[in-house]
Formats: sequence, C-alpha cells, structure tokens
Amino acid sequence: MDKALASGAGDCGFESHRGRPPSLHRTLSFHGRTGTSMAVAADATVAQLHRTLSCPSDFFYLVPPPTSQAEAVYRFAHGEVGDDADLYELLHSLERELEELDQREERVRVDMAQLRREVRSTEEALKGVQQDTPLVVGHVVEIVGEDHAVVEEETDDGSPHGYYVRVHGAVDRARLKPSATVLLHASPSHAVLEALPVDAAGEGAAAASSLLVAEGERPGVTYDDVAGCEAQKREVREAVELPLTHPELFARVGVDPPRGVLLCGPPGTGKTMLARAVAHHASAAFFRVSGAALVGKFLGEGPQMVRDVFRLAREKAPSIIFIDEVDAVAAAATSDSGADREVRRVLVELLAQMDGFDGDGRAGDGVRVIMATNRPDTLDPALLRPGRLDRRVEFPLPDRRQRRLVFRACAAGMSLDGGVDLESLAARHDRMSAAEIAAVCFEAGMRAVRGDRPVVTSEDFEEGYRAVAKRPECGAYYELSYDS
Repeated sequence: MDKALASGAGDCGFESHRGRPPSLHRTLSFHGRTGTSMAVAADATVAQLHRTLSCPSDFFYLVPPPTSQAEAVYRFAHGEVGDDADLYELLHSLERELEELDQREERVRVDMAQLRREVRSTEEALKGVQQDTPLVVGHVVEIVGEDHAVVEEETDDGSPHGYYVRVHGAVDRARLKPSATVLLHASPSHAVLEALPVDAAGEGAAAASSLLVAEGERPGVTYDDVAGCEAQKREVREAVELPLTHPELFARVGVDPPRGVLLCGPPGTGKTMLARAVAHHASAAFFRVSGAALVGKFLGEGPQMVRDVFRLAREKAPSIIFIDEVDAVAAAATSDSGADREVRRVLVELLAQMDGFDGDGRAGDGVRVIMATNRPDTLDPALLRPGRLDRRVEFPLPDRRQRRLVFRACAAGMSLDGGVDLESLAARHDRMSAAEIAAVCFEAGMRAVRGDRPVVTSEDFEEGYRAVAKRPECGAYYELSYDS
C-alpha cells in the first residue's frame, strides 16, 4: 500500500518522503500505539487520500511547463491544431493558391520570352522589307482607333486613292496625325509601316522662327515714305496697330477688334511697302510669310507650317502675321488634282487658325493678320467673310495729287537740276503705279550716271519716263483687271 501511495503521489507531482506522503507518515506514527484502532484509522486515511487524489476539487493544480514557439509551429503544421482547425484549413488553402500562382508566373515568363523572340524576328523582317522593297508615300486622312487609319496615296495620274489600313505596332503614335506623311507597304495591304517626322530635328519650328523679323532686321520704311496712301494708312493703323496698342478702346465699346486685313490692288501700288512700314512702327513681333512658301514639296508640310507660324505668333503675342501673295494658297478650288488638294488643305488650316481653334476662340489672342494680293477676285469666299478678314483696303492707281506726292518722295534724295519739273510729269495722263513712278526716277538717275553728270536733268527724266511708259506691262494690269 505504501508503494501504491508513493506512486500516486509521484504521478500527481508530490514529493514523497521515504515512499509515503508526510501526512500519512504522521498519521501512522500517531496510531501505532493503539493496535487495532491504528489499522482502522489507517484504512480511513488511505480512503480519504484516494478520494483527494482522484477528485482534487479542493486541491491546488500544478501549471504545466510552457510550449516553445518552434514546438507550437511544428504541432500546428502536423495537424495538432486543437481549437484552430479553421485557421489550419485557411493556411492550406493559401499554400495551394500560392503554388498555383507560382506555376502561372512560370508559364507567363515562358510566354514572354517567346513573344520577345517573335518581336525581334518581326522587326528584323520589317527592316528587311523596308530596305529591299520600295515603299509608297502617302498621308493620313483620319485616325481610327489605335491600330487602324484612313490613308490616301496619289497615283501616277494624280487621282487620290483612299484606303482603310492597319497601323504597324512599331509606328510612333505621336507622329500619326491627320496630314502626317507616312510610308505604306507596297503590297495590297498598304499597311502603315512608318510615320515620317514632318518636324524632324525641330525643322518646322526653325522654319517658323526664320519667318520672324528680328528687331535689328526690321525695314527702315516709315509711314511718311508711303506717299499718296493716306486713307489706306489710316485704315491699316486702325485695324492692326490700334487693337494691339489700345485694346481698352474696343473693350469699352464692347466689340471685338478686327482679326485680319486684306490689302488688294494692282501691283506696285504700295501694299507690301505699307506692310513694311507697319513692321517698322509696330512694337509687336512681325512675321513675314510668302503664300508660295506655304505650298511645300511634300504632303502635309504646308498645313504644318501654318500651325507652327500661328503657334509661335501666339507665344510671342502681341504679334502681326503678314502673308504676301495670299492668292497662291487661298484661291477658290478649280480642279481636283493632287496639287490643288494640297493647297486646299493649307487654306483649311489657315481658316482654322484664324478662327482661333488653337487659341481662345476670340480676336483678343494678340495676333493680327495682314494679307496682300493683286487678284482679290480669285480668293475663296470662305476667307473673305467677316470674322476672318474684317477689313478690305483697296489700293488703286494713284491720281494726279498722289502721283505728285510719289514723285516728290522718290526724288527727295536725288541731286536735281533746276530745270526739273516734277509737276508736269505728275500731270500726264499715263496710268502709272507708284512702283512705275519710282522706276522713272531710277531710269533718270541711271542716265545721269551714264553721262557722268553730278545732277539729274529734265532730259534725263523725259528719257526715263518714255522708257517706262513704253513698256508693255505699264498700265496693262489696270486695263485688264479694273476697267473690264
């Protein structure tokens, strides 16, 4: 019995005393002197002890030793989850998902490597095609989505052919714009293989900047040098200079200032000279553009030049754009040839820029346009409507008073003999323009130089006058265009 008690006490965590619990040892020692009563007491004590060890409700508990983190992870991984069965299932689900993602990533890497090899092969094949096969030059009419476009190419007879084609993936989308020049495949697909840079290396911006008249290069012509055009000078200054120098006058009245002015009249009547005087006196930036220069050698160059000029003019506002011989790009359409279509595109772009679609849509963007032509009857009506060219300034051939003023202005710097009568020359009825009057003075001076004389005589003026008057072009334009 002692061994059993000692074994039970050891299992419950008690420290034994010679194989017996201390309380039992003291009990046995106390009852050892009574004989029979000792056995009865011992049995009662043992029974009580067994009840205490089997139902320790009123006995203290021993705290088990703590489990280490590594042992807890090991047990959880091997299924000893206890109350964490849901977390265990979630862990296994995440592990399976991670394994699937790893497999998918490996497949994507293999596919990417294959696609890279295909791209390199396609690019090499494309280079070979571009080097060995002649490509067709066309221009973009419209962009349709990311991968298609409507293009147009010209055949040998000048007729246009439009195609709805695919755009190669290697084409720079930033260059792919309407009117852009592109290279098309010569095969029936006519796919767009490359977009040519119209503004390569900043050439378009540089070309627009070259049209800007620098401060040190402005003409020395003043308003006083434009003799005999007092009414024209007043109208141009009101329509061009006044909105730039005193815009508050128009704002006070509540009207938009004129956007454009058309100078029209026979050749040599002072249109370009007056524009030079405006460039000399105006404090705004001045751009001089020739109408013929806007018709480029390649498709799309003309509209691009118009956009660049107006963009630079808005950046440097206030500014004035003078387009000489505007009839070269603004004539009404008479045919459907390739050249006429390109001129039409230039005109459409010019109208769009004058309407202010790239600016604020109003005449207050600080840009004024002056156009000059000697053929106003050929201009497109869309250009002449109000809101684009609000002022039309006529330059007729000079009358007697104006011819006298022109003669005096042209001969002001010449060494004249006392017998020269400029009034009699101006009183003649020959219809001469201001440029032809200047030519008379030039011819008189050349005859004085030829005769090695220090002054110009009346005979020199007579010979010079006859030399200019007998030219077939003298007065011919006026007779054909303004008297018919």
